[in-house]
Amino acid sequence: MTGFSSLYDHSGSLTPVSENHSEGGDKMNKKNLKATILLAHGSSDPHWLKPFDELLSQIRSSLQADGNRVDLAYMELAEPSLENQVALLAEAGYTHIDVLPLFFAAGRHLRIDVPLQIEELQKEHLIQLTLLAPVGLEPEVARAIAEVVIRQVI
Repeated sequence: MTGFSSLYDHSGSLTPVSENHSEGGDKMNKKNLKATILLAHGSSDPHWLKPFDELLSQIRSSLQADGNRVDLAYMELAEPSLENQVALLAEAGYTHIDVLPLFFAAGRHLRIDVPLQIEELQKEHLIQLTLLAPVGLEPEVARAIAEVVIRQVI
């Protein structure tokens, strides 16, 4: 599986997958604009979606002066979809997009479904997509959750 970076291969391993930056020719090297898509699972319930919109607003406010582009997408049941966000960013000239899953762990979606989706989107738009590890695997997130649990228990 070449053409995109991912922490996961189709077998579910967390081994890095090789990168191949030669696919896509000149289009991948034109502007070198980079963006990040925060990927959440999605829900048809607007109450479930609201915290993600608030998180995106907070992140954008913090990064405003840096000129970093951060967008939100959902795997299913909500819009914008990952496909739509990638298409918009590619059309706007972005050549490298990091996909940061707002997931607690790397289950089937992040080990199999999303890498396949990213592979197809990269071929379609001739851009580099990188699937990052889910935020739930970050040590800061584990510490924050532990603090909340301990506070609730005590």
